[in-house]
Amino acid sequence: MSTENEIRSYTAEELETLNSDLGLKHLFAYPNVDVEWSLKRCAYEKTLKELQVELIEVQNWCVAHKKKIVILFEGRDAAGKGGAIRRMLAHINPRIYRVEALPKPTEEERGQWYFQRYVNLLPKPGEMVVFDRSWYNRAVVEPVNGFCTPEEYEIFMGQVNDFERMITESDTYLLKLYFSISKEEQAKRFEDIKSSPLKKWKMSSVDEKAQELWEDYTQYKLRMFSHTDNEQAPWKIIKANKKTFARLEAIRYVLDSLPYKK
Repeated sequence: MSTENEIRSYTAEELETLNSDLGLKHLFAYPNVDVEWSLKRCAYEKTLKELQVELIEVQNWCVAHKKKIVILFEGRDAAGKGGAIRRMLAHINPRIYRVEALPKPTEEERGQWYFQRYVNLLPKPGEMVVFDRSWYNRAVVEPVNGFCTPEEYEIFMGQVNDFERMITESDTYLLKLYFSISKEEQAKRFEDIKSSPLKKWKMSSVDEKAQELWEDYTQYKLRMFSHTDNEQAPWKIIKANKKTFARLEAIRYVLDSLPYKK
């Protein structure tokens, strides 16, 4: 136990938390007892549960009023998008939501209008669709890695705002979240992924070059923000170096952006 834990006095509320089932679980999760970490973890899980209860209210509102919701999760590789999506949808009825994480386009899709395969995935009334990466692949990932031509990139940038305007004018809520991490944090997470037999499958050839191409990603990301951050569909930038903070912040933004009633 740290010196700080030994000399600090704990409030009655903190002691009650530590003596709860949740507190004891975290207190003795590791051989070296860390009281401060346990209290922070308990606070995080309590807040997360409260927000997840509110998301059930959003679910009920969405179904009852036949609302259509689209949520985009964007960000650099290893920014924590997948973990945030799992926490957000953990207790939502799976019948009313879909998570879409599209692979690279097929040859047939490459000959179609770029947005066509995304149009086919938009929600029906009473449904929520979450994109784990979206059409914004063409704004950053594709041009950086040479997966599209400069002309295709410029056409996308010329059409994307009109495409999103058509979505929002079709009585659909469009929320755009960008998870932002530092270069050092990304490198740390990549090392964790590569060293874990349970996670190393996540590492792709694109991920392998992400650190080397960091500045190129930054250049395209900034242009994306300057061109597509507007009143009809603004970006919400989530500071994601700390995963727990990012998850809570993402859920709060969704709750604050939808006019459901408790």
